[in-house]
Amino acid sequence: LSPDTHRDFFIMNKSLYFIFTKSIGLYINTLSYLFPKKATQLAYALFSEPRKGRLSKNKLPEILSTAQSETFQIRDNYFQTYSWKGNENTILLVHGWESNASRWELLLPYLQKSGSTIVAIDGPAHGLSSGKEFNIPQYAEIIRIAVEKFKPQYLIGHYIGGKTCLYYQSIYQNDTLKKMVVLGAPSDFKIILNNYIELLSLNTTISKSLEAYYLNNFNLSLEQFSAKLFASKLNIKGLIAHDSDDTVVLFEEGEKIAEAWKNVIFIKTKGLGHSMHDDELYKKVSRFLFESDN
Repeated sequence: LSPDTHRDFFIMNKSLYFIFTKSIGLYINTLSYLFPKKATQLAYALFSEPRKGRLSKNKLPEILSTAQSETFQIRDNYFQTYSWKGNENTILLVHGWESNASRWELLLPYLQKSGSTIVAIDGPAHGLSSGKEFNIPQYAEIIRIAVEKFKPQYLIGHYIGGKTCLYYQSIYQNDTLKKMVVLGAPSDFKIILNNYIELLSLNTTISKSLEAYYLNNFNLSLEQFSAKLFASKLNIKGLIAHDSDDTVVLFEEGEKIAEAWKNVIFIKTKGLGHSMHDDELYKKVSRFLFESDN
């Protein structure tokens, strides 16, 4: 295809996506006048259901096929874990939105050099885990169960997984954890929700109803659903890395978390984008975890 054809195809796809999202928003807005509760439920369902990140047992990424798999039941759902056995030092890996445990493939060799046992989880509605809904309190409960089972000394989380690690530790204050690494995580949940509301052009009725939904179901206002607030409650040693070219989560979000965390190292990277896969960064993560003079 010629460059002009590629450009036209991109423009067409962008236009179709714009029409699609605005049409959904129009439907929800219209529904809110007739059935406000149903409209709010639909808006929340669309917001909380990931569209990517699922895995098939028959087509597992090779890195996950080499691990020992274990499934855990949690009420009506289950979640999947993958373990690479090593010594008594254990690291728990927590992926982000629309991802799965295979995202850690490039980091694994650096962690395994220490001889540690590595455990990765698939979040709710991701990888081989069940469910359609994904939210931070639910994900934190999975971390709680995994921590009780595998007893890790270290947590590493990327994106929403990083924010969930902060939420988990702020709630449970687990004394067995020694250090935490947070990569490319957002601080203010309100920004994420407002971006969704703006994308669909949802009206004020739905906007206020979504805020009330979080307050009623998770006992947290949007202002309280903040990673910088979670971090301010931590005594654990931390390392935050955030890329200045991250277009998914602004660099300033990482700065907010770092400013609130009493005992943290903040690394600014450039050119890595949101994924943050980088040999030098992973060497720094490994040194932070395993060198005693941090």
